Amino acid sequence: MEIRTRDSADGPEAAPPSIAPSDILVVLPALNEAAHIEECIRSLMRPGKWMGQCRIVIADGGSTDRTTNVVRSLATEFPNLHLIDNPGRFQSSGVNTAVRQMAEQRHRLLVRCDVHAIYPEGYVQALALEHARMRSASVVTAMDATGSPGFQQAAAWIVDTPLGSGGSAHRGGRKAQFVDHGHHAAFDLDWFRRIGGYDPTMSHNEDAEYDLRLRRCGGRIWLTDQTRVGYVMRPNLAALCRQYWNYGRGRAHTLSKHKTRPRLRQIIPVINVVLLLASGLLSVLTPLGFLWPSLYLCILFGTSLTAAIRLNNLQGLWAGPALGAMHLSWGMGFLYFLLAPSRNGHVRIRNRAEQR
Repeated sequence: MEIRTRDSADGPEAAPPSIAPSDILVVLPALNEAAHIEECIRSLMRPGKWMGQCRIVIADGGSTDRTTNVVRSLATEFPNLHLIDNPGRFQSSGVNTAVRQMAEQRHRLLVRCDVHAIYPEGYVQALALEHARMRSASVVTAMDATGSPGFQQAAAWIVDTPLGSGGSAHRGGRKAQFVDHGHHAAFDLDWFRRIGGYDPTMSHNEDAEYDLRLRRCGGRIWLTDQTRVGYVMRPNLAALCRQYWNYGRGRAHTLSKHKTRPRLRQIIPVINVVLLLASGLLSVLTPLGFLWPSLYLCILFGTSLTAAIRLNNLQGLWAGPALGAMHLSWGMGFLYFLLAPSRNGHVRIRNRAEQR
């Protein structure tokens, strides 16, 4: 089955070339994801006949759990599934390695997937259609956070609100539009190679860094409303803190590398951390030092109550702690990167256990 359309960004008379499933390379970076990878791959393989013609590559960063065993077992069921080593460990280097080793001349579209995601049937088809229709350098998707009842569900609820995401267009958004950044999905391979792919030194925020370079080179990023991604939240508070600490460091990495200014939604968590630290010092001298911490605690408490009511479950009370963990970890990770004396003028992020 080939995907064809006559509607494009260049007008109804311009018919874009067709995209066949054999033109598509799908890449999933993985590291110690035995708990998620089979469900992810099975969701991605639907519909089987069409997806069976795509080349699907798992770039493993040195997993020490059963991840590679699960993939090898699935490869006996899905012959188009391939496992390669990712010596760089990071997701960024994993995608680059897969393109370098597995992409052939016939491949025109790169689809990057996340092992923590659950994909709707026809996901890759929808991306190929949007790429052909819009002729954009990149197609990104909206994300809907999900999780099992309890902490994950509460964290999923808050992360898709403006308080949790800062109003990012791809976090729970419903509108198709050109954007500056979004959850990475499909890349025109010519564009990907032209700008050098991902920065392999990036352990986190490699997608935003890529988008920044892409826009500077004239590439356009299309947020589609034709398909969405369900993203499974981290299982506990400690894992969420690690994730957002790394997110904050990754954002600071990008801003430092390209000498750009953060947006307001990105700097607010940093301001919050600074205010809390300053308040701690001020509280030694005056009760006014307790003003901001008290107000912030009220925000978190109100978030917990709202989530418990909306979710009709007391487990929703986890939403406040999850929000605080995201804000504080992101802000502290950002500041740590900027203030760490060992940076030596360039980014050196070492991520021992997980990439996302």
